[in-house]
Amino acid sequence: MLRRLALRDFVIVPALELDFHAGFSVLTGETGAGKSILVDALQLALGSRGDAGVVREGAARAEITAEFDSPPTLATWLDDAGFQGDDPGSLLLRRTVDAQGKSRAWINGSAATVTQLREAADHLLDIHGQHAWQSLTRPAATRALLDSQAGIDTTTLVQLFNTRKAAADALDRARERSDELLRERERLAWQIGELDKLAPDDGEWAELSAEHQRLAHAQALIDGARGALQAVAEADEAHAEGLTAQAIDALADVADHDPRIAPILEALHGAQAQLQDAAHALNAYLGRADLDPQRLAELDERMAAWMGLARRYRRPPAELPALLAQWRAELAQLDAATDTAALEAALAEADRHHQAEAKRVSAARAQAAGPLGAQVSQAMQGLGMAGGRFEVALQPLAAPQSQGLETVEFLVAGHAGSTPRPLAKVASGGELSRLALAIAVTTAQASADGAGTLIFDEIDAGIGGAVGDTVGALMKQLGRQRQVLAVTHLAQVAACADHHYVVSKALGPDGATTSTVAPVAGEARVAEVARMLGGDRLGSTSLAHAQAMLQQAVPPAVDTPTPPPAPRRRSKA
Repeated sequence: MLRRLALRDFVIVPALELDFHAGFSVLTGETGAGKSILVDALQLALGSRGDAGVVREGAARAEITAEFDSPPTLATWLDDAGFQGDDPGSLLLRRTVDAQGKSRAWINGSAATVTQLREAADHLLDIHGQHAWQSLTRPAATRALLDSQAGIDTTTLVQLFNTRKAAADALDRARERSDELLRERERLAWQIGELDKLAPDDGEWAELSAEHQRLAHAQALIDGARGALQAVAEADEAHAEGLTAQAIDALADVADHDPRIAPILEALHGAQAQLQDAAHALNAYLGRADLDPQRLAELDERMAAWMGLARRYRRPPAELPALLAQWRAELAQLDAATDTAALEAALAEADRHHQAEAKRVSAARAQAAGPLGAQVSQAMQGLGMAGGRFEVALQPLAAPQSQGLETVEFLVAGHAGSTPRPLAKVASGGELSRLALAIAVTTAQASADGAGTLIFDEIDAGIGGAVGDTVGALMKQLGRQRQVLAVTHLAQVAACADHHYVVSKALGPDGATTSTVAPVAGEARVAEVARMLGGDRLGSTSLAHAQAMLQQAVPPAVDTPTPPPAPRRRSKA
């Protein structure tokens, strides 16, 4: 339920704070006063597209804050997204749009995306506009409405359809491109055969290069190691190890006379040990070093084979093992892509699963179509369409689609004796508005887990007289189950409300037009209802009429359909 709405510098509203209550509330006011501004603000707070045009002229940014009772259906989502606030029973949405059109959003004080606002909106608010009937002529909207009434979740159906389509596409490609795929397979198989002859291993190229480098310079390495050994320990004359020993002996004789000699001696002993280690290592290296022309020739031949294939396929030699693995994977994919028997079996399996789910969805739609049609037909009787009939028609599709095996079309007969026709062909705008209202009220009553707040934005346009009384009674009755907020021009509807807000427009001190909203009661409410009845001139007759309407606002027994138990919803796959 919507508890509070605060606006700042939004369109022509400098600042506004409104508290809302349970039951049925109406917003009224003169034409052009800005009654729909609150609806626009709520839509923006719940993720609709915003631009710089919503910022009041001269202001830096517009700000909208909406506080709702947090519905239990959002608890898990809020926890997962990190939006659970200090008060688990309250949900605070805030959005700003600056003069450059840049938008920011918060949920319970934490930064959020517009997409996250829209996700929350599905659980909070449901808006029915004055042109709501237009969406009822679109197949996707009619199907979604029926599915909602039937408790159908088509997520699994769509996934199975996509799997079936992918299987069908794979089989079609295999049949249409069989010759091309066969030539591609032969090319890959030949290339793999060429590389298989070489049988390159990961890391082999680096090992070959290192060994070849060593053998190609074996004589120079041996000469260098032998020269180093002689300089370190084997020279006929002075060598490094012997000279270091002489230095140690020279300092050892005088070390007792000055303690500063001790660290120098220690360094020399370290150098002597390192020279001895170096001499040992050089001896070991020379013991293993040899010239191996045969091995060098084998390496030359192996590396030439690597280089030849690398040049042919325009890859660095080190990448040949990865290239071989890639080609083998591509060959396996081509084998699978040309195995029509396996592809046909996969398509048959995918089609079987899709058909089973589609038939289940079709049965659920067929089961819900009759009761929905009866409920809307019953609601039409009190909306100036006595004898009218509403039907939900399921038309089989020539081929399966992602949403099932049929389209959903709404048919309507405006009066007794007429044949139901597609809603799009109904000529009367008034009938369309009343029909949209009947559908909105019926579906809202039947849905046990829908949004907690319903908004009707001038959906009663084109309605008047006794029908207006019925509309007001319907909304008041609906307000016992949900919070209902209606923007209306009808005095009959306004008189039935539990709470009444008046929107007014005036020129401010700076000459700018501003809009304000205030709750009214008592004489002020009587005056507003009288204005709706008779215009600006308030006479005693219109005031008395308004007073009588408000006193008789307890709705008569309206013959509204009793919704059947809501079908059990399936969990999303």
